[in-house]
Amino acid sequence: MSCFVGTKTYSIPVKLLAVFGRVLQSYLPPAYMTLIFVYGTLKKGQPNHFRIQPDQANGKAEFCGHARTVERYPLVIAGKYNIPALLNRPGEGQRVQGEVYKVDNTMLAFLDAFEGCPSMYQRTLAQLELQDWEGGEQSPTAGSIMEAFVYSTTSYQPAWLKQTFYESYDAYGDHGLTYINREDREFD
Repeated sequence: MSCFVGTKTYSIPVKLLAVFGRVLQSYLPPAYMTLIFVYGTLKKGQPNHFRIQPDQANGKAEFCGHARTVERYPLVIAGKYNIPALLNRPGEGQRVQGEVYKVDNTMLAFLDAFEGCPSMYQRTLAQLELQDWEGGEQSPTAGSIMEAFVYSTTSYQPAWLKQTFYESYDAYGDHGLTYINREDREFD
């Protein structure tokens, strides 16, 4: 993860983020699960999905189902590392497809740090139209509306609004924009 301080960028090891999450968990109520909506590299089959798989030091995450945003949002592939970014501009773009997860406080703290929240991305509530549900005790039906947190950004370059807006992100898609894993990035 990169951290911006003044005009300098510093790299923070991902393992340190997990430690931060465990420390933060000790200050939060136990066993509370939060719904999050992921649309990019954290989805199944994508480069960062391993970070939210079961039995990770990052905390607990349970796959619940597939959904898409009720509102339209611009989902772009941006920057020199081809990172998927959901621009916080409701009413523009596409109804974005993604996955819903239940996460514990440790995972939520890890994801906040991983996503650079609140400086790079902000965690806000979004309404979702459920497509299918595997989430256990709750059994909402397909087509029902629910709320979950999503990481979107208000910090982006104006040129991003002129890029292609995607409905669904796939790091290996035919767009030809290869995602660069954070461990493989060069920092200035």
